[in-house]
Amino acid sequence: MARWLLKSEPFKYSWERMVADGTTHWDGVRNHQASNNLKAMKIGDRAFFYHSNEGLEVVGVVEIAREYYPDPSDEAGRFGMVDVRALLPVKTPVTLKTMKADPLLQGMALVKQSRLSVCPVTDAEWAHVCALAGIEA
Repeated sequence: MARWLLKSEPFKYSWERMVADGTTHWDGVRNHQASNNLKAMKIGDRAFFYHSNEGLEVVGVVEIAREYYPDPSDEAGRFGMVDVRALLPVKTPVTLKTMKADPLLQGMALVKQSRLSVCPVTDAEWAHVCALAGIEA
């Protein structure tokens, strides 16, 4: 099972709304590297739900519920989306500041490529962020 991090601006789509919706599609990704990460996702993969711009923190965990398929909002037909399902909130939000200061997370895509909206997460990074968040890996 692969691990990921998905960024969402809370004023556009918050963790609270994700929980209320239960399952949603993850659309609007227009960066080719982020899109390739979406293409690599498999049903059952897990992802951190990260509030970007406001909060700058991991606030929950989602699961991939449907693999990559065409994004109807892309008229050119170049990009796709996946569906995600809310799994659980973190007990303690893990901030970007905390992750940047942690030597074990210096290689994390979120830290190295801060503008990338869909990032891979290694198993070691996943376990460490989960420990910081107070949840089981």
